[in-house]
Amino acid sequence: MDDMNPENLTVGDLVQVRLPAEILATLDAKGTLESLPFMPEMIAFCGGTFAIENIASRMCDTIDWSGSRTIPHTFQLRELRCDGSGHDGCQGSCRLLWKAAWLRRVGPVETPPSPSGEDDAARAKLTDLLFRNVKQPVGFDGVPGETYRCQATELVRASKAAESFPYVGELTSGNVAPLRFFRVIARAGIRETARKLGLVPHVALAGTRNPPLRRPPLNLQPGEWVEVRSKAEIAETLAPNGGSRGLWFDREMHEFCGKRFQVKERITRFIHDANGKMIELKSDAVKLDGVTCSGDQSVGRWFCPRALFPYWREDWLKRVEP
Repeated sequence: MDDMNPENLTVGDLVQVRLPAEILATLDAKGTLESLPFMPEMIAFCGGTFAIENIASRMCDTIDWSGSRTIPHTFQLRELRCDGSGHDGCQGSCRLLWKAAWLRRVGPVETPPSPSGEDDAARAKLTDLLFRNVKQPVGFDGVPGETYRCQATELVRASKAAESFPYVGELTSGNVAPLRFFRVIARAGIRETARKLGLVPHVALAGTRNPPLRRPPLNLQPGEWVEVRSKAEIAETLAPNGGSRGLWFDREMHEFCGKRFQVKERITRFIHDANGKMIELKSDAVKLDGVTCSGDQSVGRWFCPRALFPYWREDWLKRVEP
């Protein structure tokens, strides 16, 4: 049995997030275990009971774009995302990653232990440790500033390269349902071959106009309904590199063209994975409710469970009636 996964946890298990004193005992001076931070946003879930949804065996690398990474002894719990409250309001909404040492298996009717005065003291110590490690001073082009540390910025350091073709494990572990598995494997076989032959373009959708088209602003608000424009309409707004004012139309976004969704929120700030810098958006961008990256369409991201929210320019959307 794995020393870091003593209860042999797996997909579907019901687990309790350990209490602050237990979490604190697993962390180093940087608030990490095996280089993965336990973040301030995770404290609220201590003592809570959740189901394991995924094993972190195939996570896409959005820092070095090196392909899939695996994070040992690590899981995702159903529906738990970072709310950015410990990182100055970052709106990335990343799915949280949980080390096995931070969890314990529970039965379906087991009552979690109640907090005590000792738990309150441990919670205060844990909170202090984590917030001391959220930011660090750094210079950008000679100008003083600060960078942020979170699970997304530390993903490469906390992981190792995944095996070149370990996809069967995604099926046998329970991470992926059979129908999805065989559909994506068929697609991956075709696209990986095409990539090796140089037939897959690097740009997911290249621009078709110079200069790119700018449509009138919509000032979309949460709850409004929109329809994603066609690829031809979106291409009119893109530069040759497939970008629009710093945001890219990704291959994972193609499948949503022509479909309707509600606006989840407007995006104004998020932490850049690669350098830890807080990006302040000066132009429109929104998230759409229920629209996340599946990892089913892109070379190097097959079966990735991070379910990141794409950011959508208003140029790529049109307002529709509910």
